[in-house]
Amino acid sequence: MPLPNGVSPTGEIQSICPSAGWLGNRGTLHDANGAIVRPWQRKAWVTCLLSYKGRNRKPLMQPGRYTELFFLDEATALAAGHRPCGECRREDYNHFKRAWVLGNKRTNDTTIADIDLAMHAERTSAMDDHSRMHELGSLPPGVLVVWAERPHLWRGNLLLKWSPKGYVAVASGWLMTSNVRLITPPSVAHALGAGYVARLHESARQFG
Repeated sequence: MPLPNGVSPTGEIQSICPSAGWLGNRGTLHDANGAIVRPWQRKAWVTCLLSYKGRNRKPLMQPGRYTELFFLDEATALAAGHRPCGECRREDYNHFKRAWVLGNKRTNDTTIADIDLAMHAERTSAMDDHSRMHELGSLPPGVLVVWAERPHLWRGNLLLKWSPKGYVAVASGWLMTSNVRLITPPSVAHALGAGYVARLHESARQFG
């Protein structure tokens, strides 16, 4: 069943999420009428399980509560700048934090607040920054990139076209040396390169 507040790989909140695999939280973004009035409220953007310990989130977007956001999969959530939640996804949270510290060559005393600040700076920087341009073959599996003006998932050997309902086609015409624009925040891409594995929507499996 479609849910509201689908999030695109670039972090934009859309009216619906046709295929929701994950829940997200950026704070309270809606007003008393249920209209989205701000893109974020806090700098810690997290990705949660759709269901955890029987907690009832219905109705959605209750007054004064956080705004429920929804993602196709974890690769999409990471691209949008959301990290694993430390409560409902503790194991993933620990894996991500270790990989982020390792991939970004930070010291072991780096806190999750430090990571949130770094990711927030990346989320609010210009997407057309030249530093976002990379050779496709230099990027780790699990990142999302712009190819042919559309978001695509890079799997290391395949480039899959993203849609709100799932991955719909294998892209053609690319080379390992093709220049692409990285959507996933660079520090998150480094975490993926250091061993964190993003969970993908089931549609990605049909392409091998």
